[in-house]
Amino acid sequence: MEIFGIPLQAMLSQLLLGLVNGSFYAMLSLGLAVIFGLLNVINFAHGALYMMGAFVAWMGLNYFGINYWVMLVGAPLIVGAFGILVEKSMLRWLYKLDHLYGLLLTFGITLMVEGVFRSIYGVSGQPYSVPESLSGATNLGFMILPNYRAWIVLASLVVCFLTWFVIEKTRLGAYLRAGTENPKLVEAFGINVPLMVTLTYGFGVALAAFAGVLAAPVIQVSPLMGSHLIITVFAVVVIGGMGSILGSIVTGLALGVIEGMTRVFYPEASATVVFIIMAIVLMIRPAGLFGKEK
Repeated sequence: MEIFGIPLQAMLSQLLLGLVNGSFYAMLSLGLAVIFGLLNVINFAHGALYMMGAFVAWMGLNYFGINYWVMLVGAPLIVGAFGILVEKSMLRWLYKLDHLYGLLLTFGITLMVEGVFRSIYGVSGQPYSVPESLSGATNLGFMILPNYRAWIVLASLVVCFLTWFVIEKTRLGAYLRAGTENPKLVEAFGINVPLMVTLTYGFGVALAAFAGVLAAPVIQVSPLMGSHLIITVFAVVVIGGMGSILGSIVTGLALGVIEGMTRVFYPEASATVVFIIMAIVLMIRPAGLFGKEK
């Protein structure tokens, strides 16, 4: 069966592959949205921290023999701790200043982190094998779906939903949102707002590292893997609405699918379709699809 002269099998295959890419977009844009929405910081270092998560997992396996499942939890904790150190030593002094200062600082952190890993490992990628329990593939009839790619989609959806639920539907999330709006009032209830802010940044960074560990077996671990992705992720965040948790998740998944389908109908535009959509959305709704108009 064909649609517009294109085999249905090819379309469905690209649809699923687009969903895998969309899972990475959703995870990374979610971390950016958490940090910007709750801390008002544009974290340009997100791509470098995503790369760091992948490298920590790779080092855990190759230097210490620590398997994928342990590093799936351990790497986000390690990189999240690094993020907490950055927040406590540098970022916290910039919260009351213009967004540009935070952007410049995190851009500098990106250059330093990437420079360190590039000086040690070069720019060539390092292979990271798929865990044995997720090796192999499943025949869906119209395509052979690698089990690991199915795991990426499932893990991303679960983490994204849990993050949205905690921030939007729980008392902890209410404290976080209130702490960004009126920290003095929240502190009057005995809540340590500076600690809450620090842990929030650490959590947003951990989300990037988690995505990096998920990506490690799919693409080669390289110091440049974050810089290749971060511009697209920023476009996703802008389209969804800066600081919108739900917008980042929905937009990330949707744009991954749209990008995948573009490869079927007009491959030349697949690399730019996200930015074309961003331009259209900004002309119609400058705050983004899920953002709040001021």
